[in-house]
Amino acid sequence: MEEKAVNNLAKLTVVGVSLTSLTLMGCDKKDPPSHEAAQGKGAVAGQVVTIGHAGPLTGGSSHLGKDNENGARLAVEEINKSGLVIGGQKVRLELDGEDDAADPKTGTQIAQKFVDEHVVAVIGHLNSGVSIPASRIYNDANIVEISPSSTNPEYTKQGYKSAYRVVATDAQQGPALGDYALKSLNAKTIAVVDDATAYGKGLADEFAKAAQAGGGRVVAREATTDKSTDFRAILTTIKSAHPDVIMFGGMDSTVGPFIRQAAALGLNAKVLSGDGACTEKVAELAGDAVNNLVCSEASLAVSRMPQGAEFEKRFEARFNGPILFNAPFAYDAVYVVVDAMKRANTTDAAKVLAAMPMSDYNGVIGHIAFDAHGDMKEGAITLYHYQDRKKALLDVVRYSGGSI
Repeated sequence: MEEKAVNNLAKLTVVGVSLTSLTLMGCDKKDPPSHEAAQGKGAVAGQVVTIGHAGPLTGGSSHLGKDNENGARLAVEEINKSGLVIGGQKVRLELDGEDDAADPKTGTQIAQKFVDEHVVAVIGHLNSGVSIPASRIYNDANIVEISPSSTNPEYTKQGYKSAYRVVATDAQQGPALGDYALKSLNAKTIAVVDDATAYGKGLADEFAKAAQAGGGRVVAREATTDKSTDFRAILTTIKSAHPDVIMFGGMDSTVGPFIRQAAALGLNAKVLSGDGACTEKVAELAGDAVNNLVCSEASLAVSRMPQGAEFEKRFEARFNGPILFNAPFAYDAVYVVVDAMKRANTTDAAKVLAAMPMSDYNGVIGHIAFDAHGDMKEGAITLYHYQDRKKALLDVVRYSGGSI
């Protein structure tokens, strides 16, 4: 009886020690943040607030996605260096850069990841075909999405209060290219090609609509994919239609080979395309045939942006390379979010979203204010051509109130 009592006491001691150890371990373990803290309900001392960035970091458009991410990262670093105070407390920004591979399915998965992480806002996505499906997820979560490069009008026409962009749309870009084809190139007959993405088809459709309204005639309408590299069958069909110009809605990774193959087939018609193809890489892919290309950007040239020269110096010093595409827009998008945080005096995502319609910010790209859809109230389309494989400015078309 006495021996059994001793054994029982020993067991109780072991259990007590184990429970004490677990309790002490629990004290050392950091408790998870409350739901309110995770949602950013007011800033706390030393609070870290995450901004998401999503774009292709692999695949044919990875150079453009990285350019956007670098623009956003530079803004975050500068803001942290200068110090950010919200609600009387210090806030440190972090950029979570994710690879959506220019794929709608991957993009929506990343969007949900950002929601689960309680980001305060998202800079992205690069491609319209990804921004459009992802926008519903951000809207449902009351998180701001500002795209620095998605131009399809449908992105902001869905009626989502969370969808914004800091570039022009294809409803401005298409007519600018169409007007140039009819008036400057004196085109009467036109072939139209797209890569079957939301961006490429959307731009091609807007161009065709504007060109036909101006008296042009579409003599061939073809579609390919954004992964295609062999366009000989399409080009043979187009050649038989004898168009004065060819419009290709697509990215540089497809437009470049298309132009090269068109020249090889003796098709000398000018090729028109949009901002996705208006890069230095398109010249590498097209070779000397790139001199046949006229392309547009849904913005001013960096050299003509109000703060473009200074931004370019800082960007090149930080990343040891030139701006490729929309880095200034991603940079300004971060500052627009922070401006909304300051005006809302909180890091709460829903309250930051509520402050977005009143944005009135002067950034690198110029004055940023949004219409009821989340589009820029004013802006410009810049047309370029190529000389000796180098991009050269042709013309600048201003717009206001959504119209060219």
